Amino acid sequence: MRIAYITAGAGGMFCGSCLHDNTLAAALLRQGHDALLIPTYTPIRTDEPDVSYKRVFLGGINVYLQEKLRLFRYTPWFIDRLFDARPLLRWVARFAVKTEAADLGDLTVSILQGEHGHQRKEVDKLVTWLADEVKPQLVHLTAALLSGLVPEMKRRLRVPVLCSLQGDDIFLESLPQSHRSRCLALVRLHCREIDGFVATSAYYADFMADYLAIRRSRIHVVHPGLNLAGHGGPRPEPQHPFTIGYFARICPEKGLHILTEAFHLLKQMPGTELCRLHVSGWLGSNHHAYFADIRKKIVQQRLEEYFLHVEAPDHASKVRFLQSIDVLSVPTIYREPKGLYVLEALANGVPVVQPRHGSFPELIEATGGGLLVEPGDPHDLARALWQLFDNPTHRRELGSKGKEAVQARFHADRMAAETAAIYAQYVAS
Repeated sequence: MRIAYITAGAGGMFCGSCLHDNTLAAALLRQGHDALLIPTYTPIRTDEPDVSYKRVFLGGINVYLQEKLRLFRYTPWFIDRLFDARPLLRWVARFAVKTEAADLGDLTVSILQGEHGHQRKEVDKLVTWLADEVKPQLVHLTAALLSGLVPEMKRRLRVPVLCSLQGDDIFLESLPQSHRSRCLALVRLHCREIDGFVATSAYYADFMADYLAIRRSRIHVVHPGLNLAGHGGPRPEPQHPFTIGYFARICPEKGLHILTEAFHLLKQMPGTELCRLHVSGWLGSNHHAYFADIRKKIVQQRLEEYFLHVEAPDHASKVRFLQSIDVLSVPTIYREPKGLYVLEALANGVPVVQPRHGSFPELIEATGGGLLVEPGDPHDLARALWQLFDNPTHRRELGSKGKEAVQARFHADRMAAETAAIYAQYVAS
């Protein structure tokens, strides 16, 4: 099948959706499908080989200028291409991460208006290119926030259009109420024209069916899968003190402050004097103050000797980090729709302790690789961490079960095969 898989770059940061989309596209290519991963806004960033198309559509600079300045809505396409240069977009993305979602309300509304919005020229470029050069059998949008493209695609391409559901509500709920209601109404309107949806968990499929007013029967569930290359090497018997790990984007919504409070409580329990907390993951400049506050509290609690921030800018360093810890916890505030870091930890035999919400109960039930705790409760989190500290045998059993489950079920080839089977249903019909 010839598939146009349209993803949204995340402004230079490591993003779970970009990682998921790149892994899926690479696996589809390995399985013989003609899958073209097409970035929008900015180039994607991934710690695996980037298989995305080298041209960026709806380039972030152009969509912003067209929103703010009427002149740029009518400039010739060859001038626009200058602003879509990947090096320039990557450079600008360093500053874009400081932009809060609440400041993007007007732009989000306009993009969701598609061919009727200020970025109509960008919509025309992408759809014209797809129609004249790509000629896909199916288009897959990886976010409902891209659904402003749907009416023009349906009119001109006349092929099935599918849409991933993997976190749109998180962005929408961060918008001011006036913009949120308008955006949600537009997304719901476009969803009527989308042929089918693919969610990353049953929890999220159920939630988004209600949130976007979609019949649940229109939503397929394909759990995430990992490219297991590099993961799962032998874990020697640890010679270091019990080490708790956090590996995710360092930001308030991922709950690092809850984990550090739980660590403080754990350190007051007998026998835990040498326990450590190691933190890694992408840290954007907009969250430096948040992380500085956490460090300050660690110092005030006299725990700085047991706290370590580890840089992990690539895949190999990520795996080394995961193999150096005894348990992983990312106690998110929001209800996580994917949980890739859970699968990455389990792929390396590391058990997890996660909040009892979002996709986490689903993943832990399917893998047997961890414990669930009350969301937002550092005391319950500390209790579960103590349980794994106090019972190394149980800890190893959870890690072993999780590793076996990921290797058997939560891998990229299974994810691609299930996704391709869904595609085939729509192409055939």
